[in-house]
Amino acid sequence: MSDAAMLDYYSRRAAEYERIYHKPERQADLARLRKHLCARLANRRVLEVACGTGYWTAAITEAATSIVATDASEEVLAIARAKGLDACRVTFRRADAWKLTEVAGDFDAGLAAFWWSHLPKDRLPAFLDEFHAALQPGARVLFADNRFVPGSSTPVSRTDEAGNTYQLRFLDDGTTHEVLKNFPTRTDLIELATGRGQSIEVVEWPYFWCLSYDLHRR
Repeated sequence: MSDAAMLDYYSRRAAEYERIYHKPERQADLARLRKHLCARLANRRVLEVACGTGYWTAAITEAATSIVATDASEEVLAIARAKGLDACRVTFRRADAWKLTEVAGDFDAGLAAFWWSHLPKDRLPAFLDEFHAALQPGARVLFADNRFVPGSSTPVSRTDEAGNTYQLRFLDDGTTHEVLKNFPTRTDLIELATGRGQSIEVVEWPYFWCLSYDLHRR
């Protein structure tokens, strides 16, 4: 799935995006994940990547000192801005996730929630390098995303030669989209973080996972 196709999909899905967080079986895990993120981002100056409609921005607002929340889609940013979050602490900004060093700020933490799964496996190292370059040495980095749960997750429609998996998504406007959606293992996450950071931690709940680590000090 190309970057342009992904942007088009999420722009079209903006108004219906947060329905995914309404699933009854996921509520306990969502509460655990919110608590986990807030604890690890407390009193941090956060650069958030692919913030979407601002669901997770809102979840960490009271914990973080400040947040610059970025996304490439104006449609999702409009919804995020309409949440009325404290403008003294939260700034929403349109930005390319592959050009994060262009986002001005003094960030000692980075967050990307439900973004890792949409990155092709062979592009993950390049993304991590770009993300880390936008943060201070020693900054805390957190990623959170879905685990595959049969009966709750959208079924995987195919797997490509590189091992990336895809789902078919159906939107209210009648369009169908094939969306890249990977489900990394604990080992996958640790291997990519190793060498880039320290104090690596992977926490898994039934429906979600969270990876955290602190960047090496240069």
